[in-house]
Amino acid sequence: MTVLSSTDRDISKGTHDCVELRNQKCIGNEILFEVFDFGIGLVDEAEKKVKSSYIDLPAMDVSVAFPQATPASKFPPCTSDYYHFNELLTPEEQAVRKRVREFMEKEVAPIMTEYWEKAEFPFHIIPKLGALGIVGGSIKGYGCPGLSITANAIATAEISRVDASCGTFNLVHTSLGMLTIALCGSEEQKHKYLPSLAQMKTVTCWALTEPDNGSDASALQTTATKVEGGWVLTGQKRWIGNSTFSDLLIILARNTTTNQVNGFIVKKDAPGLTVTKIPNKIGLRIVQNGDILLQNVFVPDEERLPGLNSFQDTSKVLAVSRVMVAWQPIGVSMGVYDMCHRYLKERKQFGAPLAAFQINQQKLVKMLGNVQAMFLMGWRLCKLYESGQMTPGQASLGKAWISSKARETASLGRELLGGNGIVGDFLVAKAFCDLEPIYTYEGTYDINTLVTAREVTGIASFKPAASRSRSRL
Repeated sequence: MTVLSSTDRDISKGTHDCVELRNQKCIGNEILFEVFDFGIGLVDEAEKKVKSSYIDLPAMDVSVAFPQATPASKFPPCTSDYYHFNELLTPEEQAVRKRVREFMEKEVAPIMTEYWEKAEFPFHIIPKLGALGIVGGSIKGYGCPGLSITANAIATAEISRVDASCGTFNLVHTSLGMLTIALCGSEEQKHKYLPSLAQMKTVTCWALTEPDNGSDASALQTTATKVEGGWVLTGQKRWIGNSTFSDLLIILARNTTTNQVNGFIVKKDAPGLTVTKIPNKIGLRIVQNGDILLQNVFVPDEERLPGLNSFQDTSKVLAVSRVMVAWQPIGVSMGVYDMCHRYLKERKQFGAPLAAFQINQQKLVKMLGNVQAMFLMGWRLCKLYESGQMTPGQASLGKAWISSKARETASLGRELLGGNGIVGDFLVAKAFCDLEPIYTYEGTYDINTLVTAREVTGIASFKPAASRSRSRL
């Protein structure tokens, strides 16, 4: 038996603290309670009193809740090519654009908001992506499509126009994982892995970033120690897209003998390998970013990438991937503009469509101008790369400037949609959040500007000047 004072009345009325008093008799202020299931029973009863009868009903379908505008599940037609840039593309590149656009609008648009909200990946679309003839991008041979850099970029933009997470999934798989094998792998490795990866029968990821080394990636601390018959990898990676379900993990680690960065192919479920999903992201929620823990993971000699012997060797991979990443925000901005263009003509206030108001028109035209400028810079980057003229500074400026303009475009779109600009059903809120990680990965805006500044000034400023023991003043 437990005696309760008058101050314990709230407890005796059924808070969770009373669960500990089960099967006891409680006396307080002359009230006697038999407590069997007291903590559960009365709490449930109290909750029922404060809840309405309809509180647990499923959400109303958005087309019923807001019939005045069409949600992004029925994707809007493309209206952003104001300067007819499509005419700059070859027939092959135009065919890639048409094929990818139709697939994304039909297969991904109807499901993307649901999977984004759940932060889950729609695995059933992987074989369909693999059948599009774009996976592997510009890699020639080994079952890969051998696209032009421009066609690869257009495919990236068209995927990201509908869903940036799917764009990231393919970019990591194609322009980082597969491209590293193609550029740095042995002939045996290329024949062994690339055909399956090109069909997306298997999936890969690329693990460079670490908890202690983000922008300063060349200082990575994961180690590779030579042993008989192979290597032992020890360390930790973070933010690795696709890693939770990849069949092959491209791991960059520091050779303990040479102190240089080497590359390795690690199979899923290798002893000592653990990958866990990073939760609670606000952007690219469909992408499965992971923390990778390598605890004495053995890698056979034949799975070391022979062409990756220093951090400098990653530059030939990053040169392509940075161009592709620049095309992601181009695609996202195209989708945002298309959505806003349709929404403003459908949604009415004060007896007129939102498109009839001057301020809204001004914002829409600013968004349109951004898309034209972004596309032209991205297109020029592709041509510079294809002609062998592109420099790291040019790629970095493209990624930095385009991603910053994409943020501005999405911000204007969020304003135009009002309340619907904060729900994923109308794309813009989702795109607004997805652009944040894109703005950051493959070099933050600040780091990329420093890469360009080093190239144009001849002075590197990545590290602060050495501190002095005393002031010169």
